[in-house]
Amino acid sequence: MLKKVIPAIDWIQNYNKHDLKGDVSAGLIVAIMLIPQAMAYAMIAGLPPVIGLYASTIPLFIYAIMGSSKQLAVGPVAMVSLLVLSGVSALAEPGSEEYLSYVFLLMFMIGIIQFAMGIFKLGFIVNFLSHAVVSGFTSAAALIIGLSQLKNLLGINLDTGETIFHTLLEAAQRISEINMITFLIGIGSILTLLFFKKKLPRFPAPLVVVLVSTLLVYFLNLKDYGVKIVGEVPKGIPSFSLPAFNMDSIIALLPIALTISFVGFMESIAVAKAIAAKEKYKINSNQELNGLGLANIVGSFFSAYPVTGGFSRSAVNYQAGAKTGLASIITAILIIITLLFLTPLFYYLPNAVLAAIIMVAVFGLIDIREAKHLFKVKKMDGLTLIITFIFTLMLGIEEGILIGAAFSLLVFIWRSAYPHIAELGYIEKTKIFRNIKRYPEAKTFKDTLIFRIDASIYFANMGFIEKKFNDEMSKKANINRIILDFSAVNDIDAVSIDELEKLMDNYKSAGVQFLITGMKGPIKDLVQKAGWFEKYGENINHPSLQHVLQIG
Repeated sequence: MLKKVIPAIDWIQNYNKHDLKGDVSAGLIVAIMLIPQAMAYAMIAGLPPVIGLYASTIPLFIYAIMGSSKQLAVGPVAMVSLLVLSGVSALAEPGSEEYLSYVFLLMFMIGIIQFAMGIFKLGFIVNFLSHAVVSGFTSAAALIIGLSQLKNLLGINLDTGETIFHTLLEAAQRISEINMITFLIGIGSILTLLFFKKKLPRFPAPLVVVLVSTLLVYFLNLKDYGVKIVGEVPKGIPSFSLPAFNMDSIIALLPIALTISFVGFMESIAVAKAIAAKEKYKINSNQELNGLGLANIVGSFFSAYPVTGGFSRSAVNYQAGAKTGLASIITAILIIITLLFLTPLFYYLPNAVLAAIIMVAVFGLIDIREAKHLFKVKKMDGLTLIITFIFTLMLGIEEGILIGAAFSLLVFIWRSAYPHIAELGYIEKTKIFRNIKRYPEAKTFKDTLIFRIDASIYFANMGFIEKKFNDEMSKKANINRIILDFSAVNDIDAVSIDELEKLMDNYKSAGVQFLITGMKGPIKDLVQKAGWFEKYGENINHPSLQHVLQIG
């Protein structure tokens, strides 16, 4: 029982010493990758870079103990960082003490929401965010994140405005003000990162550009030429403190807390399940919510900001040989060592390099291939992606994802309100019934119409179903029997049972008999409660079309 609550007990008790080499290697590589990334992502969130390092310590310990994934690398991620900035900057100036206070409270709220979802087994809620919405939102957010770093790449204090279009316009208007040294450092870093990403993906290129650029700024005194640097990074581990609880603040932060809770969990569970499938073990979605929730709750007491599982780091963690949560614990220990002894080394780190790390990381999230695929397979899903993408760019992060989610739900409702209904005919060669539109050779019956309803029946689609029957009846004369194939009907609500009963009675008074075949057990239970078996008898209980038509 305790192992279910604390999954780490299992891998600690059964730890295989042969896994130690992989865990140590993965822990070291991810730490090298995470240090510059965490500092860069904190900048996206409008926070001092050291907050990103704080977020890469205690939360990693907590998740390693409580999470069900053995390879998920938890920490700051670009998407959540942008959401933090989007939600909290409306309440306080980024970087201010008030802003920090809001961020710590936000992290606590996210942790409570995720933990509560895990306890009450509500992980299924995130399923209402369709893949098309997430893909469109992710691509738009990647553009927003990347272009938000133009100011650091160009060395210009841009007034970013409300959308990326304002940012691009102002950058174009002030192109003569670019600090060329800053720009060259940034472009050089981007090219270096892209080169290693393509040729040697496991090579710690971010750490290399950090070290080289820091040395260049220090020895060439580039700070005196307008190159902006990180400056002093506080030394030491974060001390314990309580978030500033305030009801007005909680109410103001609730929308963004819910958004980050869902988006962060979706990002985590997607990569965790992908790796678990390769390693042939199962991920417990609700335990993942517990692990992420507790990581955020505890992290909020140690000056961190919201964390979740990251795609790129988790992939690196897995490829580097991570077998258990020990790899994440080693990563956290190495970052604590960095905070205790190595922070002075980051003083001369140029902001342009952190901007380059961010841009290379997030622009890879722009998924044009997925948009093409969705349009090819199902145009409406492709349209959902495009709508989410456009509105996220035009209106902002929260508004974009809400509009995308609302549109995808409307599409779902529209599809369910207009279910596929096939008129069936009999193919004598194979002795099966098929849709006559797809199989024109299928034999129809002179006095009988056969319909297969390929959906659950409920109040919103009952009108469409009735209209379909009436339209087909009006096209054909001498029909005295309608057979409904219920083999694809998984559910029916009480309103539809009543409406269908009225329809059958009306047709009966007009001399048309209704028969139902292929009814599943749960449907039989419902119609039995409605008294159908007493009223219609065997007419609604035929096992197959062949049986009712006495063929085959």
